[in-house]
Amino acid sequence: MESSIKLVDDTNSIGGIGVYHRSVATLSPRVQWGVYRATLIISDVSLSFLALLLAAWTRFNIPLSIFNLGSRPTIPPFYVIAFGFVPLWLFVFTIHGLYLEQTLLGGTREYSGVFRAIAVGMLVIVIFGFLQPDSDPARGWVLLAWMYATALVIVGRFVLRRVVYGLRRRGYFLSPALIIGNNAEGYSLAEQLLVWETSGLAVQGFISTELIEDKIAPGTLPVMGTIDQLEELVRQHQIGELILATSALTQEQILAIFKRYGVSRDVNLRLSSGLFEVITTGLEVKEMASVPLLRINQVRLTGADRTLKTALDIFLAVGFLALTMPLQIAIAIAIKLDSPGNVFYRRRVMGLNGTVFDAYKFRTMHANGDAIIEAHPELKSELEMSRKLKDDPRVTRVGRFLRKHSLDELPQFLNVLMRQMSVVGPRMITQDELAMYEQWDINLLTVPPGITGLWQVSGRSDISYRDRVQLDMRYIRNWSIWLDLYILMRTTVVVIKGKGAY
Repeated sequence: MESSIKLVDDTNSIGGIGVYHRSVATLSPRVQWGVYRATLIISDVSLSFLALLLAAWTRFNIPLSIFNLGSRPTIPPFYVIAFGFVPLWLFVFTIHGLYLEQTLLGGTREYSGVFRAIAVGMLVIVIFGFLQPDSDPARGWVLLAWMYATALVIVGRFVLRRVVYGLRRRGYFLSPALIIGNNAEGYSLAEQLLVWETSGLAVQGFISTELIEDKIAPGTLPVMGTIDQLEELVRQHQIGELILATSALTQEQILAIFKRYGVSRDVNLRLSSGLFEVITTGLEVKEMASVPLLRINQVRLTGADRTLKTALDIFLAVGFLALTMPLQIAIAIAIKLDSPGNVFYRRRVMGLNGTVFDAYKFRTMHANGDAIIEAHPELKSELEMSRKLKDDPRVTRVGRFLRKHSLDELPQFLNVLMRQMSVVGPRMITQDELAMYEQWDINLLTVPPGITGLWQVSGRSDISYRDRVQLDMRYIRNWSIWLDLYILMRTTVVVIKGKGAY
């Protein structure tokens, strides 16, 4: 298998960067996913057995000599029989869709499915225990077994997921794809899909909806042919994914493609959301008077979701403020000793539904920061473009350390307690920055800004402003409590490393 990643070096490309062309492994994708699925099953069963064993060892103080065939540790018969139920968990995992290709590598969606499946599996074991004469499953063992199994299986799947991501960079677990439509929407789709190496799609090129002479899309990928040649190109290049840029196609063309490939087992169809990406988090088909209509679901947290997120915010804010109070006092003293000026800095930002409030931070800049930046026109231009400076002369010595480890943001937990911010959310922005979100601004203000978020754990200040916007929109569209917990865990690692902060 020969794998390569080629960067088309053209400053005319969208966003000022090239787009990656990635070759794929010659090994059949079905074989690759089959091997991964088998590995996953072995991992799930092995780790589930280990979880029950650890729970029994913890609960009944069974010595490690259980691994010695000559010893006979004392353990109630029920718990021995319970181990026999673990293979049945595979059935529970299967009905939860945890071995379907569209669920695998699904991140928080996959992990939440594991959480539910193991809970059901443990419930089956408990019901079996109560049905047995003279058997009373210890609540402590049940709780420990559930906790151990959930943690171990999720960690196991996370590790395998990282392995697959590494293999994708070598050309494995990639599906060859074509984008139908070589207009601005098509180019934007290619850029977003291929910059992220873990997308699972290897875009080979574009299909033009009009007869053209130029076979190279400006600064991106080759235009491989016209829509009339689609069937031949799919067969020739073994395409597994067709992505339709809806703004480049007529309704008749879309229907023709769906008629040909809508029932195909070898080719998946994906329809870009186009305008709906701007105004919705999802579409729901409702039939009214025998007419199928799309109902637009607005991107905002409501009901139980908002209550759950608020409860998590308050719990974390109270805990962090209590635990870090001595540290914050030490930081305040260090700031006063390092440079003249106030300890805290207040920034006017926009919150939920466009409300304006003061976000608190520890001061990290010299008091005359504005005068410093005015004296450096080149830095002022960079600041206006990216809103960040890598070597900012305004930042103090203490401030540089605080920024590196995000300690300057500790006072924002007060904003969380005042319900102005959330612990996890999109970036907080000023009213001037709102214009840079262009058509996405109507979504940004439907959730409160966060202390941390997807962009902070995806490169922080090292990524472009446009990518930060896209990550904010991705968070809003895909919010779940599991995504928040994942971001919190990733934040811990990022803060300790201090990479990408300035």
